[in-house]
Parts: sequence; structure tokens; C-alpha cells
Amino acid sequence: MSPTDPAAPPVLSVRGLRKSFGDVEVLSGIDLDVVPGEVVALIGASGSGKTTFLRSLNGLEVPTGGTVTPRDGTPIDFDAPVAKRDLLRLRDQSAMVFQQFNLFPHLTVLQNVTEGPIRVQRRPAAEVREEALALLDRVGLRDRADAHPVELSGGQQQRVGIVRALALRPALLLFDEPTSALDPELVGDVLSVMRQLAEEGWTMIVVTHELDFARRVASEVVFLDGGVVVERGRPDEVLTRPTHPRTQRFLRRLLDPLDD
Repeated sequence: MSPTDPAAPPVLSVRGLRKSFGDVEVLSGIDLDVVPGEVVALIGASGSGKTTFLRSLNGLEVPTGGTVTPRDGTPIDFDAPVAKRDLLRLRDQSAMVFQQFNLFPHLTVLQNVTEGPIRVQRRPAAEVREEALALLDRVGLRDRADAHPVELSGGQQQRVGIVRALALRPALLLFDEPTSALDPELVGDVLSVMRQLAEEGWTMIVVTHELDFARRVASEVVFLDGGVVVERGRPDEVLTRPTHPRTQRFLRRLLDPLDD
């Protein structure tokens, strides 16, 4: 579990976050504070709002209402029209690792990692390239820097996705089911990288069904169901001694899919 300081100013503070698609309300008023070094594991069934919530935290989805306060301390009020510069403030402080990798197929591994820092952040190309190679070395992929995504396994592509996020130097890493598209034998390599990042103090929000990872690495587990937070707390509380019947039912079905 990563070291955290509860007294530190939050990297992200969310109050009453709502999101609707037409007449369907997917998020129904979510509150969340994330402090530096914290690892928050979001769990819940498909359709519970986890991915929509994650995407709302960096502006990939624009919430219908509520406020999100980035680390600069200035709230973004989604109950009023939101300026593009405010969405950019959210994106500038976070980086997302996607379920389906989302690497650019026409670019090499190194180009995928350096594209954002050079073109978006306008950092010097030589500096970015050196940092990218060092990050690829950390995950055992420096020798694949000139390869294209199609030449990599799913696990290797996801490790590149993690490196691409790290290269942006974000205050907050967002993981959307990072292992769900992987063959079972490849899951461990990706989770090992994520656990190392947590031990180094990276602040992370992870949507996951990997309960053992959540139990070992997370600072807090948040169970979403029907677009609301049903239960939250330390991993040993939520995953071992859940108090809400909906949490109990979800965990029972996750551990035993044949259980009625």
C-alpha cells in the first residue's frame, strides 16, 4: 500500500458529480477526495458508472453537474457552462491508461511515448526521448523502442500504455480496467508494474476487477453501483467485511460467477 498524508491538499476533489446520456443518469452525485500517494480502487459491475466516472475526471466526458477541483485548488463547476481551458486543466494534471491500449498503430513504441510530451507539452525532443527510453527500460521494453504495436503482445502494449502516461509527468494516473483485455498469463506483468508505481508514491485511481491487487495495493476501495457510491473504506473492510448487501452480493458473484 502506498504511503499517504491525509493532511496533504487533495490532488483531486469531487463533489456531487453527475453525468447523464440523454434521459439516462449514469452518475448520480459522487463525492471523492484523492490525496497525494493514494491508490483508489474503483470496483463494481459492468454498467455501474466506473468508466464514465474515470473519463469525467480528465474531461474525456463532460459531467452534467457537480464540481471537480484539481490540485490548483480552483473548482470547476459543471452546473454552469464550462470553458475549454477548464477541461484542459483537468487533462493537464492526469493521464489515462486505457483498457484497449489505444496506441497509435502507425507510430513506433518510442514515438507513441514521446508524442504527447513533445507535441502537447512542448518539451524539448531530446529530453523527452531520453526520459522515454529510461521509462521503457524500467518496464523491460527498451529493446522494442523501434517496434510497432502490432509486433507486441497485449501485455507489452499495455506496459507501453503505462509508460506513455508516465512520460506526461501527471499528478494523477487513471487506469480503466488495464488488465481486462489481456490473456491471463500476461496480467501479472502489468499488475507488477502498477504495484511498483504505487510503492513509489504515484497517485492512482484504478478501475479493476483484480481484487487481490486492490487488497494488496489500494489505500481505499470504492464500490459503485447504479451510479452511486454504495460502500467505501480500507481494502480489508470493503473486500473482507462488506456491510452493504449490494457489496456483499457483488463480491460473492465476482468470486463465484455461478452463485445465484
